[in-house]
Amino acid sequence: MRMHPDKPRCPWCEKDDLYRDYHDREWGVPLHDDRKLFELLNLEGAQAGLSWYTVLTKRDNYRKAFDDWDPVKIARYKQARIEKLLDNPGIIRNRLKVEGVVLNAKAFLAIQKEWGSFDAYIWQFVDGKTIRNHWTKLGQLPAKTPQSDAMSKDLKKRGFKFVGSTICYAFMQASGMVDDHMDFCWKRTG
Repeated sequence: MRMHPDKPRCPWCEKDDLYRDYHDREWGVPLHDDRKLFELLNLEGAQAGLSWYTVLTKRDNYRKAFDDWDPVKIARYKQARIEKLLDNPGIIRNRLKVEGVVLNAKAFLAIQKEWGSFDAYIWQFVDGKTIRNHWTKLGQLPAKTPQSDAMSKDLKKRGFKFVGSTICYAFMQASGMVDDHMDFCWKRTG
C-alpha cells in the first residue's frame, strides 16, 4: 500500500511497496523508544555486507526469533539458544552477527543503567535534535560523519559489535537523528 503515490520520494526507496512504505512511515522519523532503538541498531548491524532491503524483508522474523527485541531476555541467551538461532532460515545466519546481538544486549542494558535510557545516551551524539541536511542527489549523501565516527567509537568502547561508522550513520538516518530526505521528497521536514 503506497501512502502518497503522487508525491516525490527519495529515489532509493522506489524498488517496491515494502521499501516505499518503510520510507513513508519510518525512515527519518525521530525515534525515542529504547526497545525500537535497540532493534534498529541491531538490524543495521545485520545489514553489514548486505542490503537494507534484505534485512527489511526479514524484520518480522527477527522480532520473533529475538523475543521482540527484549534486551533483558537476549542478554541471557546461552550457546544453545544461539545455535538454534543459527538454524533459523528467517534471519541472517551469521554466527558473529547473532552473537553480536547478545553482546549488544548486555552493553545496551549497561547504558540504560548509566544514562537512565538508551535514548538519552544515543541522541547526545546530535545534541538531542535532528540534523537536517539538504541534498538534491543521492550521490551527495555521506557514508559517515564526525558524529557517526564518535558514536561508533563510543559504542565499540562499551562492547557493542557491528557498529562501524557507516552502520552508525545508517542508524542515525533511519532513527531520525539525521534528516537525509532529498530536498524534493515529500517527507522533508525542514
